[in-house]
Formats: sequence, structure tokens, C-alpha cells
Amino acid sequence: MTGSRSYVAALDQGTTSTRCLVFDHAGRMVAAAQHEHRQHYPQPGWAEHDAAEIWQNCLRVLPEALASAGLVPGDLAALGIANQRETTVVWDRTTGRPVAPAITWQDTRGAEIAAQLADGPTGDLFEEVCGMRPAGYFSAPRLRWLLDHVPGLQRRARTGEIAFGTMESWLIWNLTGGPDGGVHVTDVTNASRTLLADVRTLQWDQRLLDVLDVPVELLPEIRPNAQVYGECRVGLPGVPIGGAFGDQQAALFGQTCFATGEAKCTYGTGAFLLMNTGDQITRSDHGLLSTVAYQLEGQPTAYATEGSIAVAGSLVQWFRDSLEMIGSAPEIETLARRVEDNGGCYIVPAFAGLFAPRWDPDARGVVVGLTSYVTKAHLARAVLEATGWQTAEVVEAMAADTGIAFTRLRVDGGMTSNHLLMQFVSDVLGVPVERPLVSESVSLGAAYAAGLAVGYWPDLEVLRGNWHRAATWEPAMSPAVRERERAAWGRAVERTLGWERGDA
Repeated sequence: MTGSRSYVAALDQGTTSTRCLVFDHAGRMVAAAQHEHRQHYPQPGWAEHDAAEIWQNCLRVLPEALASAGLVPGDLAALGIANQRETTVVWDRTTGRPVAPAITWQDTRGAEIAAQLADGPTGDLFEEVCGMRPAGYFSAPRLRWLLDHVPGLQRRARTGEIAFGTMESWLIWNLTGGPDGGVHVTDVTNASRTLLADVRTLQWDQRLLDVLDVPVELLPEIRPNAQVYGECRVGLPGVPIGGAFGDQQAALFGQTCFATGEAKCTYGTGAFLLMNTGDQITRSDHGLLSTVAYQLEGQPTAYATEGSIAVAGSLVQWFRDSLEMIGSAPEIETLARRVEDNGGCYIVPAFAGLFAPRWDPDARGVVVGLTSYVTKAHLARAVLEATGWQTAEVVEAMAADTGIAFTRLRVDGGMTSNHLLMQFVSDVLGVPVERPLVSESVSLGAAYAAGLAVGYWPDLEVLRGNWHRAATWEPAMSPAVRERERAAWGRAVERTLGWERGDA
């Protein structure tokens, strides 16, 4: 294999698609390829992916990205992987086939298991060890559901016949040989989202495994984010896999938020706001999560506090596909700009419950304030404003937990191309919002980890020097309007809570 080893690639396995992006030493994207995969909703509240389909898409995007830039695998110094977090895959170690559909992070079927854990005598143990109270959002309740519902799976788990992992584990195992010697690993950020790992030691905790009756034989080995895990035998033969990241921690890393108090929000299918808290694990009293930000080999762990919003870009998709109000996602900005405000209308997209800071799995979405005055332009504006107000709720909770006041927010993800939305986020937060020149922060963070592992980049300061501002939005909303609209949003949210229980 020939090549210059002048680039680093990232495999970004997301909720709706799998992408390969190639970056140069300055952190500029030089090539990209992408393939979407199907979304399966077999029952209300269920959301599944076909892990085998995603693996095949991975094999498609890797060579396509290289070919688009005239590159060969030998031009790559390393491959990094980012993945949709918490999505749970279980597969047969001998055949390499998944034993069931992958249960995604949006799925609600683990909520009852998590509620039993949270309300039981071990609820405090989970929070003490994991930094998080049990919720159906995390991987372990989904794994427990599979072990309970797939015939024979618990027995096969104990004999070591099957393997569990989130998407990065599944892809690394396949890339490094699959049934023929594939490496079964996970990184510290994904491990920290399972409810099975100690957030301090970054190892599986036997007490939690016992509570959930999860055999250790199922589990991957936990590794730092930047470390050579193995070498690709397919896809990119001979290229070392230099690290992996859960997608939101990857974005924090790609945004070079290496100092305590620096924060970013990624606006994609959902929206995820993370603040670096340094070596401190911040226990939340306001519905946020303590999580691992990153760990570099041989260095102390950096932690973060996180607010997860389930529905952001997917609300625009719903507006486009289910209501057929627009023909394409970008059209929503044009439509929303026809009016000056929301006309008194608010949309709370609790399609499968509410995440941070409310954590109510029984909430369901509402549209409130409808009058004959409201047009589809007002609805479009309400769709965008929903993402802004959800961000504001998380920022309020984060400031209360950490005592750190936000002075600015770095943003990335597909929704940041919507200038009206970004202006609204700045308005409701009352701070500047900054978008970097390279908006693909998730992929860039994975590439950075891989490049650090092989010495392509020497240290974090070089990465920080790669960050350049592309756009800034300054707040323009008066405090009086902000306060009035914030109160109205709060009343709208109250009407979603407990809907499935009949409380609303």
C-alpha cells in the first residue's frame, strides 16, 4: 500500500446516516461521503436500526470518500470513529450477525426497567457510581430488555457466544476482522453512558452488573478516546483505528472546548449541550448528566455536564414529512421569516417524552395557543423557537448546577445553517453564539483523537489553533420580551407533562 499518510479520516455513524470525512493537518475537510439508513418504528415509542445495514453503509462510504479526493488508504495516518450514543447492538461472535434490531437512543422501551431501578434500593448506587440516575435513555436498560425478550439470549450471554456494544464497538469489531479476530472495545465516553461503568475508575462495575444481571462476558474492553485499538482489515486495509468518541463528546473535542467552563451545543436530530467541567464531576440538582468528556492515553480524565434534548432537527423533519408544510428542511427559515413572531403559538416536541432538564418519559407533544390568526408561517417559527427554548432550559440548569455563567456558546451541526434559529438562540440565551469554520465538529473530534494517537497532531494546543470562527450572532431581544416569552414557553411545557399517565 502506497500513500503519504497526509490525512486523517473519521467515520461518523449517526442516527440517520453514516458518513466518512477526511481532514488535513489544518483540520480542513477535504473529502466526504454519506449514506442514509432506514428508520424502523415497529410500535409507538420504539425506534430501531438494522446494524447489518449500517455496517454495509460503512463499507460503502469509506472508499467513496477517498475516491472523491483521489486518495488511497495509504494516504491516511489513522481512522477515528464517532457514533450515535446509547444505541444498543448485540451480535453473534461466530456468525457476525446481529441477534436483534439495534435499539436506538430514541427508543422508550427501557423506561420501565429504568424506573424500577431508579425507584428501588439501588437508585442512589447508580447515581454515585455512574454520575447518572437510571433512565431509559441509557444503554443498559435496552440491553436488559433484549436479554429478557430474545429467546435464549441470557444463556448465550453467559457462555460468551454473543457480544454487546454501542455502534462504535460494532464497527470496530467488524473493521478489525469480525468473527476472525475482531477487536471488541469501547471508549470511555460510550462506556460512561451505559449505566454499567464507574465514572471515576472507567471500568465496568460488578455491583451494577449484578443489579441488572448482565454477564461480564458480553462486554467490550474500555479504552481511552485516543489510542490505537487495532488495524483495519477491511474498508481501509492497513489503516490504524486511532480512537473513538460518543458523538456529543466528539463535538466538544472538535470544538476544542478543552478548558473548564467552555461549552458547545450540537444541533442535529436532537440537540446536546455539553460544558467541560475539568477534573470535577458535577452532581446535578437540575436534571443534567455528569459524563466523561474525554480521556487521552496516560492523562487525567476530563469530565462534562450535559443537557440532552431529544427533538431538534427531527421536529423540522416532522414538519416537512408528516405535516407536509414544506418541501425541504431549509425552506422552514424562508417560511418562518414571513412573520415577525410566533403569533402566540408554541410547539413542545415531547414525541417520546422529555429529556433534560425535565426527564418525563410520559410527556407527549403539544401545540398550544392556536387561534384563527395563526398561519403555517407562525407554526414554522414555533418549530424553530422550540429548539431555542429547550436550549435555554438546559443553559439555565447548567448555570445553576455549576455556578458558571455562560458568556458565549459554540454551536455546530446541520441546524446551524439556519440563521434565524441561531439568532433566536442568541436572543433567548442573551450571549453570543459562535459557529466555527468547520461545522462538522463531531467528525473533526473523532479525527483529532485518532490523529493524536498516532502523532499526526502533537498536542491539544495545535488543535486549538485550528479553530476559526465563521459566524457570530449577538443577542438582540429585549429582556422584557425574553422574560415574557420564556414564561409562555414554560406554561406550554407544563401541559405536556404526565400525558401518558393521564396527569396532564
